[in-house]
Amino acid sequence: MNLNKVLLIGRLTADPQLRATPGGTQVATFGLATNRVWTDKNQQKQEATEFHNIVVWGKQAEIASKFLTKGSLAYIEGRLQTRSWDDKGGARRKTTEIVAERIQFGPRRQGGGEGANFPPQTQGSGGEKKENAPEELPVIAMNDEGGIKSEDLPF
Repeated sequence: MNLNKVLLIGRLTADPQLRATPGGTQVATFGLATNRVWTDKNQQKQEATEFHNIVVWGKQAEIASKFLTKGSLAYIEGRLQTRSWDDKGGARRKTTEIVAERIQFGPRRQGGGEGANFPPQTQGSGGEKKENAPEELPVIAMNDEGGIKSEDLPF
């Protein structure tokens, strides 16, 4: 049995770049930085940063390019892939990247600004702009035995 699985939590080093293949498939690429902190043998705190190239395909690429920005926190689940090509000078080049199969956005930053995952304003039904209100959660009624009624489930 073989396994090629990568799990990362880090911050974007730049806004995602969205492109399309000649066949029309959307692809987004971005860098992700992860930090590792440890204490060395002299009891000194050490820190190292790794930089990862992330590739996202299809609908996820469109969503990532729309909502992720430089500094955003993201959880990436995917696989390692190595590609090679010949550059303009004829030299053989090689890169290893993470092909994202699942992305979760980190918490929203309050007040917008760099790294905010979602725009601070949305369009209202009449086209007017309105501030985002906190999403209201559905109320699920409990029955007398303390359980949940199936008709109250939102799915």
